[in-house]
Amino acid sequence: MEAITSFLPLLAGIGMFLYGMNLMASSIEKLAGAKLESTMERLTENKWAGLTLGTAVTAVIQSSAATSITMIGFVNAGIMALVQTIPVIFGANIGSTATAQLLRLGDLSSGGVLLSMFKPSSFAPIIIIAGAGIGLLAKKRKMKNISNLLMGFGIVFWGMTTMERTFEPLKEAEWFKELFVSFGNPFIGIVAGLLLTAVIQSSSASVGILQALSASGSITVATAFPILLGQNIGKCVPVVLASIGNNKDAKRASLCYVLFNVFSLLLFGIGVYGLDAVIDFAAMDSVVNRGDIANMHSGINIIAALVLMPFVNQMDKLLHKIVRDGNEVKEKRTLDCLDDAFLKNPQVAMGQCRKVLFDMCNVVKENVAIVADLVLNGYSDKVVAQMQTGEEFLDKSEAGINAYMVNVTYHTMTEEDSHLATEILQSVSDFERIGDYCVNLAETAEYMHENKSTFTPDAKKELEVLFDAIRNVIDLTVEAYKSDDLNKIAYVEPMEEVVDDIVERLKRNHIKRLRGGVCTADNGISFTEVLTNTERISDHCSNIAIYLMQKLTVHEAFDRKKYQDDLHEGMDPRYRQYIEMYKEKYLNRIEIL
Repeated sequence: MEAITSFLPLLAGIGMFLYGMNLMASSIEKLAGAKLESTMERLTENKWAGLTLGTAVTAVIQSSAATSITMIGFVNAGIMALVQTIPVIFGANIGSTATAQLLRLGDLSSGGVLLSMFKPSSFAPIIIIAGAGIGLLAKKRKMKNISNLLMGFGIVFWGMTTMERTFEPLKEAEWFKELFVSFGNPFIGIVAGLLLTAVIQSSSASVGILQALSASGSITVATAFPILLGQNIGKCVPVVLASIGNNKDAKRASLCYVLFNVFSLLLFGIGVYGLDAVIDFAAMDSVVNRGDIANMHSGINIIAALVLMPFVNQMDKLLHKIVRDGNEVKEKRTLDCLDDAFLKNPQVAMGQCRKVLFDMCNVVKENVAIVADLVLNGYSDKVVAQMQTGEEFLDKSEAGINAYMVNVTYHTMTEEDSHLATEILQSVSDFERIGDYCVNLAETAEYMHENKSTFTPDAKKELEVLFDAIRNVIDLTVEAYKSDDLNKIAYVEPMEEVVDDIVERLKRNHIKRLRGGVCTADNGISFTEVLTNTERISDHCSNIAIYLMQKLTVHEAFDRKKYQDDLHEGMDPRYRQYIEMYKEKYLNRIEIL
């Protein structure tokens, strides 16, 4: 019982240390994760820039596994080429050593009031109290994340101090000394480091525990060195797990992370222990402190990265040889963007949804152009097959985004994230419905083809104007959607109103042609079907524009009905101006019968 009681402070220290690491990392990720990940996506064309970026990002988020898993997600989604991710993965291993360098503050001398303030035992309680105070007063999510970051930072060092105090009395215990003498055996040390890191899934945390142990004065170079090498292998476990179920490029990215750490093990294991066997390094028996451990940890990863950097292209070829493509056809699908690896950061995940929506925009434009040609110029099975392929993509995209967004909403979201999620879910439905109306128009064209019926020359000219207007409202909507530009959004609603006016004029002209016997009842049904479906396409464009308006005015009270009423009442002078412009361009081209 006494032995168990004596270890309770140690367990408490380890628990605080791990909790603080997790709290600090998650807070940093929420504060800047989306920006950091989107930066990685953009700035990896140059391999040295990629190395620097991987180092910096990992130093901030304190997890080489998280950086590498993000790279796996980018490769799996087809956003980045494998060769671009290799230097970032090298840099991630360097960046993972930043935490150990920070924890070396515990080695500061206690002499002097100013210097002692930088010791963890001095500043940890102050930082925790400051973070808690900010958390109690904070109302905005950003400030709450800053509060958690400060508390996590303080808890990490408080846990470190608690572990050190627990280890301090053990330095005279014979069993403790014998334990670390056994770790001086390289094989045992490597296995110990591997297992510790694999269990807690954080090399930064396991190195921190080793640094805390150094306070006992029992850790030598011969003890610490193999443990550090083993920790580099143990941190590969979450990265390997993240690659399961992904495509082969993602598996190659995961393998790159493993090979880097295996290479560092072989390079330093064979190099250092080989030289030690020949020269007999006296330094191997030297006692190390936190700073020495941090320097060894950084040195192993920096040297390994610099040795491998000239061989990035060769590494890419090696990874392709180990993980072969096989005989399957390699195909990049837009829906691969919806990778579960992005779910931990809702902003990044929803950014991936937007990429799919942009492709839906392009397909919608294509299908509207196709059905306009089918209605005006005649039916074609080949052209319909092309449209049907696009329609299948729209259906799959809607189902895929809806299912993905369900998983996104399980994670903590800001108010801005919630508005973006609403806009995505609403917009994807409208884009899919536009696709459905295109199918209806294609079926109308097919019906006319099978029944050998055609529109009168006047009706055809009117429909040409209508489809010209429909293509324009689609173009305006897509351009506004892709740019999130309020000025461009302002063009959509006036264009939709003019489409309604065009449809009304065409209906009146059609009735007059029917009464005059110029048009048959059968053709009249097809004509009405065209008017109904095109008008609904325009209505959905208006919906999308309003969703965008609501998202972009997230900090203001937005009432959809009031917004539309204000437009119609002339509250926005641009609305009436654009109405007149579009009437001149489209409506005035249609003769009133």
